[in-house]
Formats: sequence, structure tokens, C-alpha cells
Amino acid sequence: MSKTIFITGASRGFGKLWAKAFLKRGDKVAATARNTADLADLVEMYGDKILPVQLDVTKRENVNEAVALIAGHFGRIDVLINNAGYGLFGTVEETTEEQAKAQMETNFFGLLWVTQAVMPVMRAQKSGHIIQVSSFLGLTTLPMLGLYNASKFAVEGLSETIAREVAHMGINVTLIEPNGYATDWAGASANQTTNDISDYNPVREAFATTSENPDTWGKPEATVSIVLDLVDHANPPQRLLFGRIAYNVVKQVYTERLNSIEAWKEVSIAAHGH
Repeated sequence: MSKTIFITGASRGFGKLWAKAFLKRGDKVAATARNTADLADLVEMYGDKILPVQLDVTKRENVNEAVALIAGHFGRIDVLINNAGYGLFGTVEETTEEQAKAQMETNFFGLLWVTQAVMPVMRAQKSGHIIQVSSFLGLTTLPMLGLYNASKFAVEGLSETIAREVAHMGINVTLIEPNGYATDWAGASANQTTNDISDYNPVREAFATTSENPDTWGKPEATVSIVLDLVDHANPPQRLLFGRIAYNVVKQVYTERLNSIEAWKEVSIAAHGH
């Protein structure tokens, strides 16, 4: 049975790749982009199966209008994939106020506005699947991505809370947590900081060396069948790591955290006071 899928940030990268896959198998797709001309090839290929919608997710009023348009056009929204976002590179000290606010406006608040707008539709249906494209950097951190890390940590906490609030209404929530992929996330979609401080050059150089390793980057095409299966799953996971790096790093980080928690157990319990 075909589904109606709503994908933000569908003009490139994961968003466009997944939109095309859903359309190819017969689903209906509402695809948003800041510039809908980037979706012209999908419209030409799939006609009225795709509804292109111009949207800047940071504009809450526009988000509400877009969701009303999509729900009115297709009659329902079975799956929301919050994919819009970008990477902000630079150390925390080097990041300007404007850059920090813009990062949170898109990666966190934009996701929040879209999720809030879609939830009434799914509540009325008593069904739905909200998929938040987070990052393994919502569970651990990398230098040079401090504000991006923070935005994804916020997405993780928000989405876990939503999952607990809506489960009784037949709505599922899944956090996809990719490592780096060979999309344009670090290219055209990225926002580089410019006011470099020379004291951080060793950190910058170490980050660049790691990024240049081709094994670091996953293949976007490998995610397609997984995403298609995910939206069809009767009991989808709340979190799903994407990529070998994500799995290995997060497993190591959480093992170390649990060990530290146990090492400080007596102090933690004593801090309760009684």
C-alpha cells in the first residue's frame, strides 16, 4: 500500500535520493526545498505523484502553511522525514553569534516547527511515523563541529520526549543517526566559519586529516533500501545508527560512559542526601 511521505530539505543529498526512491516504488511525496527548481527533474519524471513546496523551515508561519497545503493536497501524511539542515565548521570560540543562532534556527527550531505542524494531522489519523535525521554527533562529539553537535543533541532530547508523548496515539518516532556521508553536507550545504584563531590550527589540521580519509564517508546509495524498509516496519526503532563509523564510535563512547558511571556510583548515590 502506497504511503504519503513528507520530506524537508529534498533538493539534494539524502532528501532528494530518498524522495526519488519513494516515488520510484509508487509512494506520493511532498518535497520541500528553498528553491523548488531543484526538484524539476522529479516533477518531470513522476508528475502529480510529487508535490514540490517552497519552504524555509526557519519561518514558522510558512511551515504551517506548507503542512496545510500538503495535508489538503494528499489528504494525509503518513511519514515525515525532517531532513533539512547543514553543517557549521569551526571551533566554538571562533563561531559568531549570528552563525550560532542560524545553526540552531535550521537544525533544531526548523525541525521543531515542522514536527509540531505535522503532529495534529497524525493525531487525527491515529497513525504516523516521524523520522528525524539527526547524527551520531547527537550522541557524541567531534571538535570543529561544536554548534552542529549541540543542535543534534537538542534534536535527540526533543525527539525522545515526543516519542513518549505520542506512542499511545499510534505515532512512531525514529532518530536516524548517520556518520559522515559523501553528500554535499560538507560542501554546498555547509557554512564555514571564517574568523580563524591560530591557536586552534592543530585542531583544524587534525580534523582535516581525518576528513580526507575516504573510509570515513559512507555511501549515500547504501541507505536507500534501509529507509524504504524503515517506513514499512511495524515496530521501527527509536534510534538507528547509519554507518560503520557511527556504530563503532557510539558503542565505544557509551561503554566508556557506563564504566565511568559505575566508577563514581557511590559518590552519585551519596549526593542524593538520604
